[in-house]
Amino acid sequence: MSISHHPSEEMLLLLANGRLDLGRCVVVAAHVESCAECARRFRVMEAVGGVMLRDAAPVAMADDALALAMSRLDGVERFEPAVQDLAVSSQAHGEMPYLPEALGGYRMGAWEWIGPGIHRRMVEVPDETGARVFLLKAAPGTRMPDHTHTGTELTLVLSGAFSHAGGHYGPGDLDEADDTVDHQPIVDAGEVCVCLVAMQGSLRLKGMAGRLLQPFVRI
Repeated sequence: MSISHHPSEEMLLLLANGRLDLGRCVVVAAHVESCAECARRFRVMEAVGGVMLRDAAPVAMADDALALAMSRLDGVERFEPAVQDLAVSSQAHGEMPYLPEALGGYRMGAWEWIGPGIHRRMVEVPDETGARVFLLKAAPGTRMPDHTHTGTELTLVLSGAFSHAGGHYGPGDLDEADDTVDHQPIVDAGEVCVCLVAMQGSLRLKGMAGRLLQPFVRI
């Protein structure tokens, strides 16, 4: 697998120091699984963080620290992983060649139609930041609407490929976009494209046609 597009240094650093929100964490971690270069960079960042933590001056905890931590656990719903359900239901229908291990503990909904040639499958990732995680499946040759974003969007290609002004994205490539990016992905001919997406905010369609379609967009 030849990977050309990687997460930014900032995104990897946020993952390494535990400050990346859960939705985007799933997608970036899935990329690191398949990318030897990013896995190496990630290990270096973790090692540096470990040294800094080791050398930091100790700080005394507040007297009520334990009680406060325990109180925050009250009312938290117990999460039961559904690893077998996730793997079997997806592989049996031939939807993709593999599922990243980063998805192993999360349940998924059914595929739903969201536009011509495009289907979405929500991944049940609990996250208070508003980031939504889902699988996106597009038929060969599908031309997505020209759009920008109201927040951030991370798109990891699992199978197939697509292109836009930023380049060509195949399996393992990560497309990182925000409200400064305006693009129109086009799926390669000959193969269905399946991506893992973490999105904060929503799409903002461009042009007259986009404004007419905006009320019907379900992403």
